[in-house]
Amino acid sequence: MTKTSTSERLPRATTSIVESEAAHFGGMAADWWDPKGASAMLHKLNPVRLAYIRDMIDMHWQADEHGFRPLEGKRALDVGCGAGLLAEPLARMGAKVTAVDAAPELIEAAKAHAAGAGLDIDYRAVGVEALDGQFDLVTSMEVIEHVAEPQEFVSALAKRLAKGGLLILSTPNRTAWSKLLTITLAEGLGRIPKGTHDFDKFIDPDTMRGLLAKAGLKVIDFEGIAMSPTRGLHLSEDLRLNYLVAACHSC
Repeated sequence: MTKTSTSERLPRATTSIVESEAAHFGGMAADWWDPKGASAMLHKLNPVRLAYIRDMIDMHWQADEHGFRPLEGKRALDVGCGAGLLAEPLARMGAKVTAVDAAPELIEAAKAHAAGAGLDIDYRAVGVEALDGQFDLVTSMEVIEHVAEPQEFVSALAKRLAKGGLLILSTPNRTAWSKLLTITLAEGLGRIPKGTHDFDKFIDPDTMRGLLAKAGLKVIDFEGIAMSPTRGLHLSEDLRLNYLVAACHSC
């Protein structure tokens, strides 16, 4: 795959996007929605993340946990959306969704899939820094470990978060256990495309709390994503492998 220049791929002045990362994920666009393709692990991870996101939505806005559209009337932003694995469920929950990704190839795949599903999602091949406006819900799943400057990225997310809104991130923890399962085994055995992760860019929860605080956000909750032979990927108090974090401006 030929690497495209920054100006051709994303017309922007300031960004935390790493072009090589965008190219890597863009190369996975063709089979992104194939649960047995290169993004198979994301398909397994997505229901776990969605369960957490739904719990946080219900708690934050005191929504009916049995309702189908808890985000009705709200604006949601998914940053690093890939081809829409999370953006589509957010739209089905009633949100007016804007979703951005650094890889134009993924955005094209996302638009095609959403059109086939009859969903109206505003997909854009830009970085979060290029956006205007504010959103009630901001999500960014498995993205912060791929950006150039984590603090700048978190601050940009915070600027897009409306007063009273909810921010939810997920990322691998910076532990020996995470390195073993995510890089040595998952990438080594071909479960995740080789070169997807750089352990030096993994972020531990204490560092994440500091990044959020510096951006003016307060942590509401941390929840782990663990792996076991019997349960597969699941929500857990064990943060060693991967974790989700919810935050807001003042709550």
